[in-house]
Amino acid sequence: MARYKANELFNLSGKTAIVTGASKGIGRSIALLLAQNGADIALMARNEEGLKEVAKEIENIGQKALPVSVDLTDIDSIPTVVEKVYDHFGKIDILVNNAGTNIPKKAEEVTEKDWDQIIDINVKSVFFISKAVGKYMKAAEQGKIINVSSQMAFVGYYKRAAYASSKGAITQLTKSLSIEWAPYHINVNAVAPTFIETPMTRKMLDDADFKKDVLSRIPLGRLAKEEDLFGAFVFLASEAADMVTGQTLIVDGGWTVW
Repeated sequence: MARYKANELFNLSGKTAIVTGASKGIGRSIALLLAQNGADIALMARNEEGLKEVAKEIENIGQKALPVSVDLTDIDSIPTVVEKVYDHFGKIDILVNNAGTNIPKKAEEVTEKDWDQIIDINVKSVFFISKAVGKYMKAAEQGKIINVSSQMAFVGYYKRAAYASSKGAITQLTKSLSIEWAPYHINVNAVAPTFIETPMTRKMLDDADFKKDVLSRIPLGRLAKEEDLFGAFVFLASEAADMVTGQTLIVDGGWTVW
């Protein structure tokens, strides 16, 4: 039987990845993680200055980086920016659909604008960038797409009607694309984290009662850290996951076990 060392099994050397929402938070951490494991990275977000800072960090690691400032809700612009990445690197091996948003409100307070904003970035943009990247992956007959879902795709929670709907859609989109693109050896999976302290969640977690309730639902008794997600992302991006597709890997400390 062949034996592999972990640093060989999860090696991303020679790969090119796109990471959306890469200027801060989880997206920044995942971009740096993939670079540390050998990948060159195209960084996408609206914050151009933030992207340039992350690009410098990646270049200091010894990998190539391309910052691409883009509003992913501008669907018409997506094929052009993806083509730019392909022309720059000559291939696209990995896509991490991390960009997302939340507007916590009671269901009766959610406006049409709120709903559209959440669905547009959390679902619509994910589909259309996957479609644009899928064109190149299909031609190459290989690729890894990793969507960022949430434990809220599997459980309900207060003030999360729109957000939970969007993440439930991501989990189902992951399954559908995995079936359509399996003949091209494109693996489509998702990672579903619990609450992590990021720029998006920090204000929520400053509410002591809210934080107490969240912690009471996590059997492991703590919030997740960004590094708790690293194993899931490296695994799904690597050849170690060549036989894994259509799955959502839940990283929630046991919340969804209840």
